[in-house]
Amino acid sequence: MALVRWEPMRELNALQGEMNRLFNSFFDEGGNGAQRRWAPAVDLVEREDSLLLRADLPGLSEDDVQIEVRDNILTISGERKAEHEDKQNGYYRVERSFGRFSRSLQLPSGVEASAIQASFDRGVLEVTIPKPEERKPRRIEINGSQPAIEGSASEQ
Repeated sequence: MALVRWEPMRELNALQGEMNRLFNSFFDEGGNGAQRRWAPAVDLVEREDSLLLRADLPGLSEDDVQIEVRDNILTISGERKAEHEDKQNGYYRVERSFGRFSRSLQLPSGVEASAIQASFDRGVLEVTIPKPEERKPRRIEINGSQPAIEGSASEQ
């Protein structure tokens, strides 16, 4: 059995390196130039006659956001630009997320896309989605099979 000398400074350096790697994965771009992804917080509220989707989009304007309905899926997308590009200011820490985002919501069947309305006020997007009218079952009558009578007035 070999004796290994314990060097506490080496172990502390290794621990510090692991902690730095962990924090960098949360707060930095990861060193590969990829932007951190962010997704705005979204609430979906059911009302009596509609659904209300609220999305927090601080720092964005109406022009920065797109809303699209395709194949019964409502998609909100846009981009928040990075503000720390200015090299005149010395940034010590950048935690605010930026970059492209996209959130999608499956709509109930029967929603009329042309009736969806959106408003944007103080960084909060509100999308009102009217509920589809309830589809009532349609009763289908069964016609009895009656033999055709030959020589009736309609054939003459």
